[in-house]
Amino acid sequence: MGNPEFRIFNTMTKQMEVFKPKIPGKVGMYVCGVTAYDFSHVGHARAYVAFDLLYRYLQHLGYEVNYVRNFTDVDDKIIRRANELGVDPLSLSRRFSKEFLDDMADLQCLPPTHEPRVSDHMSQIKDMIVQIIHNGCAYVVDGDVYFSVDKFSGYGRLSGRKLEDNQAGARVAIDPRKKHLADFALWKSAKPGEPSWDSPWGPGRPGWHIECSAMSSHYLSPSFDIHGGGMDLIFPHHENEIAQSCAACSASNVSYWMHNGFVTVNNGKMSKSQGNFLTIREVFKLYHPLALRYFLISTHYQSTVNYSIKQLEEASNKFFDIYQALYKCEMAFSPFREESLKDEITPDIQKCIDKFRTDFQNSMANDLNTHDVVKVLLEDVLKAIKTVLDLLEKNEQQPWMIQSLIALEKEVKSVLTILGLMSSSTYSEVLSQLKDKALNRAGLTEEQLLQVIEERTSARHMKDYTSSDLVRDVLSSKGGIMLMDLPDGTTTWRPCVLVDRSDLTGVQLLELIEETVRAKKKPKDSNSDQLIDVVASKGILPMDSTENKEA
Repeated sequence: MGNPEFRIFNTMTKQMEVFKPKIPGKVGMYVCGVTAYDFSHVGHARAYVAFDLLYRYLQHLGYEVNYVRNFTDVDDKIIRRANELGVDPLSLSRRFSKEFLDDMADLQCLPPTHEPRVSDHMSQIKDMIVQIIHNGCAYVVDGDVYFSVDKFSGYGRLSGRKLEDNQAGARVAIDPRKKHLADFALWKSAKPGEPSWDSPWGPGRPGWHIECSAMSSHYLSPSFDIHGGGMDLIFPHHENEIAQSCAACSASNVSYWMHNGFVTVNNGKMSKSQGNFLTIREVFKLYHPLALRYFLISTHYQSTVNYSIKQLEEASNKFFDIYQALYKCEMAFSPFREESLKDEITPDIQKCIDKFRTDFQNSMANDLNTHDVVKVLLEDVLKAIKTVLDLLEKNEQQPWMIQSLIALEKEVKSVLTILGLMSSSTYSEVLSQLKDKALNRAGLTEEQLLQVIEERTSARHMKDYTSSDLVRDVLSSKGGIMLMDLPDGTTTWRPCVLVDRSDLTGVQLLELIEETVRAKKKPKDSNSDQLIDVVASKGILPMDSTENKEA
């Protein structure tokens, strides 16, 4: 059975539409990139993971995709920041463009086909402005060039706004020289301390919106398939893009406008002013990059993503489950790779795989519904893997079991690749990386944790189960580390979700544990006090330090 028709929500028409490219087999896609003057934040990650997912899925469908994502390296914010630091604006932008690309690589976002910079496309920008003026849709005032919005009858059709809705001083600059308060700058005359380029109107630099019109036209032609960006770009940026592109070329047309939702923090708007602004790098210090990607695609790309430590921990934990299941599959069937296994998988397993494949195709074709893929479909197939693994542990290995695990692992791996969640590292390496991040969150080294486990094992041998249980519970609730006692007497561990977020200080928590142990331990048992001292010395219990609060 072939793939179902790919349907996407078009912001322009406000409805779902079947995707049909202008040229069969080929797709032209433009996504507005970052203004590079600082480290990128989680909102950037949300946008570019979403469109990387679209890029990957279109390639999966067999399309040849020309994906263009620009860098804004000439902008008021860049100039302001460069002046504060006393550096060249273009040098500052180059630095943070490189940092952005490093973040995208860690998130496994594929490199676009083209990544143009504004500073490298001044001739295309100026040519487009000349054409807009020639067509009577722009005017020059003292070296500045403004687009005349009342000359474009379709202005507002993307956002649904009317010209009279625009408030001076809100999203549009107050300038008495403008013919209409909504008129926007195509070219800004040079000012002291700012980079400038020669133009027919005198030295200056481009306004914000014109760059994307010029570069998308240059790399994709005036008429292409998909234009994307965050919902905050619908107005004024994309609305102005449409106006100036159509004013420059009557054949200008974008078939589908796609926009991703916002990111909030603990259900509040993410912003620097509220102190809840999170860079991608800050998240990477404590969480695996692919755990962040998994978290972001767990919500449909159009919906608002609420960033919270709890939800990111839950996503990281689920991501660990996926790789642990795949690792166990690999360990189970790796001894049989060279053997010829004749048994086929059971009808139930084949039915599970067929359903997983079909449901995945249907979900992705439904406007990239990754929420259902991550929250439902992957969960179901992991249950099937666990069922077979449990049978392997309880019974003698049967060829059908190995064949089933091989088939299930292959199917999950294929889906993870399309989702951008398939690491180039081995399953074992990814699990190790996830555990390292968990240790960072707990403020522990592996050596410290292993020593605590050793002391806890000693307590168990002394039959001081009260102390051993307390250490296990505190590690889980306060450190996000789950200890698992195995039948052979050894103890292993894995990351887990914090369950106790009480406001107890480290001292109060220690006093509580000491009182509990002393109330329950046997009189002859002196190991409890020793164990509590060891645990406290390893930094597990005190949670009131500045570092742990920030983590």
